[in-house]
Amino acid sequence: MNTQPILVLGGTGKTGRRIVERLQARGTPVRVGSRSAQPSFQWEAPDSWTDALRDVSAVYISYYPDLAAPGAADTIERFTDLAVKSGVKRLVLLSGRGEPEAQRCEDIVRKSGVEFTLLRASWFSQNFSENYLLEPLLAGEVALPAGNVGEPFVDADDIADVAVEALTDARHAGQLYELTGPRLWTFAEAIAEIARATGRDIRYVQMPVHEYEGALKEAGLPAELVSLIAYLFGEVLDGRNAFVANGVTRALGRPPRDFADYVRYTSRTGVWGS
Repeated sequence: MNTQPILVLGGTGKTGRRIVERLQARGTPVRVGSRSAQPSFQWEAPDSWTDALRDVSAVYISYYPDLAAPGAADTIERFTDLAVKSGVKRLVLLSGRGEPEAQRCEDIVRKSGVEFTLLRASWFSQNFSENYLLEPLLAGEVALPAGNVGEPFVDADDIADVAVEALTDARHAGQLYELTGPRLWTFAEAIAEIARATGRDIRYVQMPVHEYEGALKEAGLPAELVSLIAYLFGEVLDGRNAFVANGVTRALGRPPRDFADYVRYTSRTGVWGS
């Protein structure tokens, strides 16, 4: 058994904490890459990278806030170079669909000279329960700049399952897995599904991107995060990703979890009220 730890960046985030839990359940040594961990890891503090990478065999790379953020490719390149020099043998990158900036980062990892797997994921289902969409859902009205465009929401548990296999099994080396759910949902349909499951009256309101951007600024979100969210809604959700892919099935030999299943399970936790 390999006694070198696997470093999971974003180890307390939506995908990272699930990966950590799965690896620990297998008895695999894990190092959590986060600001609060020991040693601490911070993307904005390159001096913290060396200690986090010491004696590590593989790394799950989840970049915050997103690979489409300004400067992300330069940061990923610096980190990848250091990881390889530190003796890391395998890299698994969480990427995004339809983002040219993310694909630049994929190319960096692909050309690193070590084993790699690329996970190109669609919009997370858990954004509705573990992210900024939770508050408007609880308030009963969700306003977004997303029209009648389908998105194959992917479950973070599916991403974690694929990532664990890629981190621990060389059979996934060199693979690009495009991870989506099994069918398309508009945001209006997704909100309606949550309303049905909770028995609550939740409205969906479509709004122009510039108005949404202004509302986020008024709410006090950091300017760089506002710009990123506006970019994702204005560019990436323009229909370019309105198709399903078979990455989950290819990697795991089973179909991906449907958004309706995620809603049924999550509604029973009470996170959305009832």
